[in-house]
Amino acid sequence: MSEVSGADGRLTVGLVLAEAVGGIGRHVGWLARGLASRGIDVTVCGPQPTLAGLGGLGPIRTLAAPIGRFSPVGLTRSRAALLRAAGSVDVLHAHGLRAGAAVATFVPAAPRAVTWHNAWLGGAPGRFAHRRLAGYVARHSDMTLAASPDLAEAARQAGAKQIRSTFIAAPPLGPPARARSEVRTSLGAATRPLVLAIGRLQAQKRFDVLVAAAAGWADDPAGPMVAIAGDGPDRASLAAQIATTGAPVLLLGARDDIPDLLAAADLVALPSRWEARALVAQEALRSGVPLVTTAVGGLPDLVGPAAVTVAEGDPTGLRAAIEQVLGNGELRDRLIAAGRARAQTWPSPDRMIDELIEIYLDLKRTLRPGL
Repeated sequence: MSEVSGADGRLTVGLVLAEAVGGIGRHVGWLARGLASRGIDVTVCGPQPTLAGLGGLGPIRTLAAPIGRFSPVGLTRSRAALLRAAGSVDVLHAHGLRAGAAVATFVPAAPRAVTWHNAWLGGAPGRFAHRRLAGYVARHSDMTLAASPDLAEAARQAGAKQIRSTFIAAPPLGPPARARSEVRTSLGAATRPLVLAIGRLQAQKRFDVLVAAAAGWADDPAGPMVAIAGDGPDRASLAAQIATTGAPVLLLGARDDIPDLLAAADLVALPSRWEARALVAQEALRSGVPLVTTAVGGLPDLVGPAAVTVAEGDPTGLRAAIEQVLGNGELRDRLIAAGRARAQTWPSPDRMIDELIEIYLDLKRTLRPGL
């Protein structure tokens, strides 16, 4: 691909994020590598553990800073790192409200875009503080990028100046490295339907609901079994729930063989409380695996009629939907075809980068016309 330049030379971009695990970190790491492949100078600024989890960034410049930490030491170090980053880039692109607030506070003169990735899912005590943070970031961002329609509406209500929807495209997966039968045998599901879930083990993902649904198959040796790939703070509580209920559920931990697991699965379940453009939903539909998901956040807009949707927090409804899909070959075939067709309508990862580059160039031309 050819290099991308602004009117006055090579484009330089700073990507900023706070502590991130899972989808946001994966997205930023992939975005950094994609921009660099276009000849764009990229700097990534964030906490050291987050930077270490982004995957190999090669020659891409990184600046470690405790972005999002509100202690005196954290704020001082974040300010120093962001000022250093801003001095060498045309545009700063923050990911998440905490990163957006840090950029707005410490480098207010820099052209800046902020992607809103998540909705507030906490209780009432923190809701007021979250609204104030959202309003501050919205008013001090030159461009707000919303990862789902509900986040775009939240940004509008918070007072954002310019709002654009952005499609967080799942990075392409490689082909499976192992045969389907080999993977299924290794999981103990050689002759049983295999339901796969992927995600961080945390409250937002509602894997407790999936375990409760699977408990209905505890006494059925021919019934479905569930494998959950991922790790996180809820692992111990989920393991206890599995032991108590006898649910046929495996906690696989963090895995680097997602293509193998998808190829082995008969169905993917996504029982989340909220999602924007869930990467696992994209991966399932692209891979031709039927999807049962909750109708929350940006998921209905993402999957359309290509998945079976259920209410959030309802294990009985989730179990019934899974059984319906697994027991109806015609429905399975229809969902597989619809999923692959739906995936063709999504912007490709390359198109996502093209659109971001246009935003960066526009911010540079508008806000730094002399550079």
